[in-house]
Amino acid sequence: MTDFEKIKELIHNNSTFFITTHVNPDADAIGSEMALFELLKTLNKKVDIVNHNATPYNLEFLDPSHLIQKYYPEIHDKIILDSEVLIFLDLNYLNRTVKMEKAFRKTTGIKICLDHHTEPENFMDYQFINTDYSSTGEIIFDLIKNFKGLKLTYEMALPIYAAIMTDTGSFKYERTTPELHRKAAELLECGVNPTYVNDQIYGQYYFSHIKLLGFALESLSLNKTEEIAYMTVTRADLNKTGAIEADVDGFVNYCLSVKGIKMGILFFELKDGVKISFRSKGNIAVNKLAAKFNGGGHINASGCRLFNVELHKIMDEVLREADKFIHKTNDK
Repeated sequence: MTDFEKIKELIHNNSTFFITTHVNPDADAIGSEMALFELLKTLNKKVDIVNHNATPYNLEFLDPSHLIQKYYPEIHDKIILDSEVLIFLDLNYLNRTVKMEKAFRKTTGIKICLDHHTEPENFMDYQFINTDYSSTGEIIFDLIKNFKGLKLTYEMALPIYAAIMTDTGSFKYERTTPELHRKAAELLECGVNPTYVNDQIYGQYYFSHIKLLGFALESLSLNKTEEIAYMTVTRADLNKTGAIEADVDGFVNYCLSVKGIKMGILFFELKDGVKISFRSKGNIAVNKLAAKFNGGGHINASGCRLFNVELHKIMDEVLREADKFIHKTNDK
């Protein structure tokens, strides 16, 4: 159970808050940040939101006043060190804040983690991690509802809905429950338009994103057992299309749309390594597979980043491990 009373106590007893999330934030990350910001501002708290990366363009509608800042050490390190409370949303490993990590390790402020992923690093003073939740946004929803007399506003409801909708795969993943639908209904009653949210996130991509998706789909391959579908996105693909790293988000899901596939993998070439995304169906716990490569995440959706490795050298190793992992799961 998430101890909302303790979170409320920490909020009430402090005045300055610093909110952040993981590198390359998705809708759950940005939505949770904006909803929590609205809650804290309602309670007359001083709040800064700073992320390692700029907000992806298709999520900018969640932050119309451009409150989320991109991290610059010369500007933000002092704010980090001076903040009474630092809240980490939708991540449970501090290295997922990349260049911000050094300042976070130095600060004496209270560190709070709100998340729904497994196997957290013990870097925080207080961790409120519950894997039963569909998303971090749903945790923020319940936190707001625990403040008696506080009204759930449209400004809170919109980002929470975006967070829940995306992290449940538009309400089709395992954590989609009757209770979650009731929460979604309450968000809609606050004025959220689901058609608008879906269009902003999935229907307003830049041309470069669509071109890059074409390269990714062209690379789609099957392993020898035809149980794993995988695709690659290279630095050359980015250069050809003018796309950015955030444009790759969601590509791996196309792998699972191939009939008979049990696991999908996306290999994305970074400047200094490789990012690998894993997706699976059923009881194939890819978070355990990702852990073999110092990654993690959810049972059916996980990933990792490997530094100072070359794409073509790591692919065969990962595919071998993935194949063994599927067979080991099937033998149980």
